[in-house]
Amino acid sequence: MSGEDNLLRLVEAEDGDENNYHLQDQVGFILRKAHQRHVAIFASQIGDLTPPQFAALAKLHDIGETSQNQLGTLIAMDAATVKGVIDRLKARGLVEVSKHEVDKRRLLVNLTPEGRAAIERLIPLARTITEETLAPLTAKEAATFLRLLAKLA
Repeated sequence: MSGEDNLLRLVEAEDGDENNYHLQDQVGFILRKAHQRHVAIFASQIGDLTPPQFAALAKLHDIGETSQNQLGTLIAMDAATVKGVIDRLKARGLVEVSKHEVDKRRLLVNLTPEGRAAIERLIPLARTITEETLAPLTAKEAATFLRLLAKLA
């Protein structure tokens, strides 16, 4: 069944019997399937990093040194998750962690030269991943899809 057929059934369910529930028509289920597809494409192109690790490197590349907590906020991760991500990137020599000069409780994270080289090598692959993920859509559909997803985020 095509995506258009699923959407039509969803619209029909909204207009008809409210007891008619089909899991495959639910937004969470569809988003999860789309996410699984994207993660599989990501893993096929960038197998040595997880998407959260890539996100941390990409955001550090964008903004430079920042606190670990601020980085977590910027990439939509809670404090415990971002700490684990940073610990693994640090162990691989891709980021360095230091204490803030004034507030010693605050940890600052920055790319190492190796981390900067890695993310600069990976950014073109990330663009390809995005293109492949959106490939079933026309350019106009992709722009609309991203705009609508951003409204949900």
